Amino acid sequence: KALVVFPGGFGTMDELFEILTLVQTQKLKKHIEIILYGRSFWEEILNFKAFVKHGMIAEKDLELFHFADTPAEALGILQGRLSHDTATGGAEAPAISQTFTPGENTPADRLP
Repeated sequence: KALVVFPGGFGTMDELFEILTLVQTQKLKKHIEIILYGRSFWEEILNFKAFVKHGMIAEKDLELFHFADTPAEALGILQGRLSHDTATGGAEAPAISQTFTPGENTPADRLP
């Protein structure tokens, strides 16, 4: 349901960008909330606005993640998402291991 990413090195960046790419390209079956913990770290290390400025991502892509600086703030974001999922019936965990192309049947739908 969520990914909370703490400051880290290359491995952390690799995993973060992998999930962001899957969310951005709508390859996940369900929504996953992405929280970057420690705004000052993330804004120093990654200039997300430069991605938009140079046309690498759409400005709307900045909505794919949230920043949190305290455990309470992160919990509030997660609780808001859980409330939304409960209200819309979308509380299932995402099928990260099974990606699909939007508009296509999922691999399970193609089984005999």
